[in-house]
Amino acid sequence: MIFDSFGAAPGRRVGLRALLVTLAAVGLLVGSAPGAPAAPPRTAVTAAQAPAPLTGAQLAASWSGPLSTRGRYIVDAGGNRFKLKAGNWSGAQGTWEGSGDTGDPANNQAGQVSHNIPLGLDRAPLGQILGDFHSLGLNSVRLPFANAMIHDTNAVPDSAVAANPQLKGDTPLQVYDAVVKALTDDGFAVVLNNHTTTYRWCCGLDGNERWNSGQSTQQWEDDWVFLVNRYKNNKRVVGADLRNEVRRDTWDDPNWGSGDAHDEYAAFEDAGNKILRADPDALIIMEGINWQGIPADPGTLFPHGRPMLTPVRTLSNTLIASNKLVYSAHFYAYTGPNFTGAASGAGHTNDWPYEKFPLDQLKQLVDDEALFVTQDGRHFTAPVWISEFGAAGRDETDPLEQTWWTNFTDILVAHDTDFSVWPLVGWADSGGRPQDWALLSYDAGGTRHGLEDPGDWRAADWNKLVNAPGTTGPVARTPRWNMLDLDFGDQNVSQRMLDRPDWSPGNSKGSCPDTERLIGLARGDGRGLCTDSGQPARTSGDYVTVTGWNNTAEGDWASGYDKLQCPDNYFAVGYSEHSAQSTALLCAPAAAPLPTTGHTVWFDRGDNPANAATLHGDWASGHYKGQCADDEYVAGVADTWRNNEWGVPDVLLCRRLS
Repeated sequence: MIFDSFGAAPGRRVGLRALLVTLAAVGLLVGSAPGAPAAPPRTAVTAAQAPAPLTGAQLAASWSGPLSTRGRYIVDAGGNRFKLKAGNWSGAQGTWEGSGDTGDPANNQAGQVSHNIPLGLDRAPLGQILGDFHSLGLNSVRLPFANAMIHDTNAVPDSAVAANPQLKGDTPLQVYDAVVKALTDDGFAVVLNNHTTTYRWCCGLDGNERWNSGQSTQQWEDDWVFLVNRYKNNKRVVGADLRNEVRRDTWDDPNWGSGDAHDEYAAFEDAGNKILRADPDALIIMEGINWQGIPADPGTLFPHGRPMLTPVRTLSNTLIASNKLVYSAHFYAYTGPNFTGAASGAGHTNDWPYEKFPLDQLKQLVDDEALFVTQDGRHFTAPVWISEFGAAGRDETDPLEQTWWTNFTDILVAHDTDFSVWPLVGWADSGGRPQDWALLSYDAGGTRHGLEDPGDWRAADWNKLVNAPGTTGPVARTPRWNMLDLDFGDQNVSQRMLDRPDWSPGNSKGSCPDTERLIGLARGDGRGLCTDSGQPARTSGDYVTVTGWNNTAEGDWASGYDKLQCPDNYFAVGYSEHSAQSTALLCAPAAAPLPTTGHTVWFDRGDNPANAATLHGDWASGHYKGQCADDEYVAGVADTWRNNEWGVPDVLLCRRLS
């Protein structure tokens, strides 16, 4: 959960020592929050008559795994829309706040000791908890875990599973196994979420900031492959949510595409492809960058912010299975695009939280930071899952937060957006007072309290959200567009070519997913564009690496230029470059004859077509792009060393597919 990246949410404690030292060292002065437009009066929302919740058997019968994507939608094995209506069942990521006895409630988040397993198993039987999930209208659960859980061989205390004695003597991983099985047997889709490295509560300066905080990238990838192999025969375990809230540590920012050890773009793509090679059925869920920069005023001197998915607009991920990528983002009222959420002290700035933005600006922010990804026909098009959002319940009296909750759920409804609320389960005290944020809280006797009880102001908007109309039934297949990026070496997302020897040794290579072909190249930056629009069938024959021009009888289509051209009835599926210079084309054999007449697309003086930057999104920002039409294939590419052009791509030979 975002408590903030450096400070603490109201009523929560997050470790700040490292940042306090850093801020003190540079002598930062922190100001007070500015004024903001008054929140409009909150009007009551009348929930539509909610349908009866599905039983486990009914939910199981309503869909079948595995899940995949078609455009902006997630679909089930039958190609029908499967909207993730989920909640976060936290606990297995740990609740200890970083100091003192791990078993002392005073040292655990909100006084709740999870013992590193999903919360509530000490208080209510699994079957009761799952029945309560059904009553909320959920069809899926995001299940956080710590890497430490995978390697923990200690049995959980008997008291931690007092209401589920069948789990006594189990390790945290074995309890997690049992929870996964119970959820999926009851029809729920389960998304595995790597929340933390250690069992320390997230998300501040806590040693869990990046995938390689407290562990190597290799260990993180190995843990993921281990876990997906563990569950891959269970088709209701539908996805791998790679890492929670990647953010700045004391000294370093994460980045998107810089090619270093902090490059989330590269790390997530590499891990996603390794997971898919282990389990081709898994959804790969990538959350954007949660925080960059030192949160201090003035922002002009100390740039800081919450990029989330904004970098995806010009640098999107491509996986070996292009129908498996889902992006995600988190939103809370008290955080903001440039505001950590710290109410005062270290980490507090004069930036606005989301709850202070008027509705029209909030809509624009949510679109700019996340929902733009759902636009059709772009290189970045994918489903977006708001995998965390939430608000305090009956004890929250702040009208700004209440208005934000209504406005934000309205945005989710209007966009028909997949969602997961934080958190599902908490503890209630001896008087029945629930943990404020949880939708369901259980007291020591196992009695449930929470959202469904009178007095929880969130209920009307929750029912509005979970029962909202939206796209259902079969989802039509639409063309896919995926970019390739050779900035820091190969981007080989062809599973076929990953299993074969290097097809262009010594050069940087880009190869399209096996279901796609090359349709565009950029001049001088190593970017390429792939698509499956009108994709021709291919034979099982060998691909051909072309390093020259042998089709001379067909005429010189770029006089005076060096040319690479596929043999007749082959189409380009990859390219290689050396210091931006064209070196080779990778060509795949078509199953049926292809036309051998075509035309040239010159992009040495500008984009061609002129709208290449907007046609399928700007996949090579700041560089000229050449792109064949959607119903064409790349048959050749030409370059020259004349006029100091250094051998970069200048011309495409485009031919119709039929």
